[in-house]
Amino acid sequence: MHEILSPQEMGEADRLAAEAGGAGSYPLMLNAGAAVVAELLTRFADAAGYDVLCGPGNNGGDGYVIARLLHERGLAVRLWRQEVPPAGTDGARAADECPLEARPLDRFAPEPGWAVVDALFGAGLSKPVEGPYAEALEKAATAKAPVIAVDLPSGVAGDSGRVLGTTLTADLTVTFFRKKPGHLLFPGRKLCGETVVADVGIPAAVLQTIRPTCRENTPALWQTLLPRPERDTHKYKRGHVAVFSGPPTATGAARLAARGAARIGAGAVTVLSPAAALAVNAMHLTAIMLHRVEEEAELAAFIERRHPAAFVIGPGFGVGATARLFTEIVLHPASGTAAAHLVLDADAVTAFAEVPDRLFAAAGVSRATLVLTPHEGEFARLFPDLAEDALLSKLERARQAAVRAHAVLVLKGADTVIAAPDGRAAINTDATPYLATAGSGDVLAGMIAGLLGQGMPGFEAACAAVHLHAEAGRRVGPGLIAEDLPERLPEVLCACLGEEK
Repeated sequence: MHEILSPQEMGEADRLAAEAGGAGSYPLMLNAGAAVVAELLTRFADAAGYDVLCGPGNNGGDGYVIARLLHERGLAVRLWRQEVPPAGTDGARAADECPLEARPLDRFAPEPGWAVVDALFGAGLSKPVEGPYAEALEKAATAKAPVIAVDLPSGVAGDSGRVLGTTLTADLTVTFFRKKPGHLLFPGRKLCGETVVADVGIPAAVLQTIRPTCRENTPALWQTLLPRPERDTHKYKRGHVAVFSGPPTATGAARLAARGAARIGAGAVTVLSPAAALAVNAMHLTAIMLHRVEEEAELAAFIERRHPAAFVIGPGFGVGATARLFTEIVLHPASGTAAAHLVLDADAVTAFAEVPDRLFAAAGVSRATLVLTPHEGEFARLFPDLAEDALLSKLERARQAAVRAHAVLVLKGADTVIAAPDGRAAINTDATPYLATAGSGDVLAGMIAGLLGQGMPGFEAACAAVHLHAEAGRRVGPGLIAEDLPERLPEVLCACLGEEK
């Protein structure tokens, strides 16, 4: 159940299920209401009563079913609405079958000890929540009543997680069949509280027609592609990764990336250092090799002799012309030399801020995979129009950027989105806030390159690295510093590979 459906795709799932069942869509509404009641009574059975707030659409229809089922159990229930559902709809039928008197929503007054069922607006919301609806949500929030949201907290856009008008924070959100982007993208993820996906009778076979291209980033997406070394392997067969170092005062970031690549399984890792930084790098490197590269000819010679499978450029490197030149050399080596995969991070992303088309053109004709790993600020420098478009969700911004750049795009954050040029995308959900520390992203860049160097496809390598990075951070917990992350990777990898540590 890791597919993520847009509100439009969820509407299609409802339609296909209604057609397949032959009884229309009303049974799905009955099942949805029953599923919410089951979850509600598991967690909030000791509430003094239940205020059910019903909207004018299908979300409100679920609310009428919920109110009726709670009433039939002999529980105290009050039903509130502002508008009557349109005649002939499932919502109107559910309202007709509910024996409770509907009270005016603009007179809603929460009672101490009562729980609130928010069935005003679901994932399909497209305009701000205002007027009596907003006032009701504000009253529930002020009363600090336990809130159970049906599908999504009202005011949260299902396609983006963005707040439209007024919303409130739910203690429990019960959604149906599959999660929507709004459940996973911030601020929606925070506002949902605990999210439960309920089975309402929609057959999984409808996904074969819908063909969703977004998934939650779990091991099921990439686990079978994780590199497993053969018994007769050797270090270069396991992948050689090269990481560009910055000047003497900025070498640490490259070493973090190099260690991330080594710990994720790359058989050989080399730090490419300018002459002035060779000594400081040498003092800190043991298993990781060191090589001088500060000019075009030196890089070209290294590629021709050593044939690295993947590179990382950016961590601590600087934003000048050299970053652009080295990027283009890696993407387009001398004739007859295979192009290596490239992870472009940090400074190297910013280096192309004034000439993004130069990077995109080089990636478009390269034989290798380019992975971009910007945080929001770096993304805005490379894709200013996408960053400024308030109508685009983080998911859509990443997708459009991936297509434009001919690259796998890792848009970092608490809700990291990974997008491929072919439209596939994944949203990461297990990150810990302790990863918000200097150097964490450098380790991630090295991990992605390490998996690319071992032959893992670009999109899956990025997804796997993001998840493993988050899992390593979760296991470290409070006090995490970037240096901790590579050291936790062996145990995280053992768990994913099913091997004993």
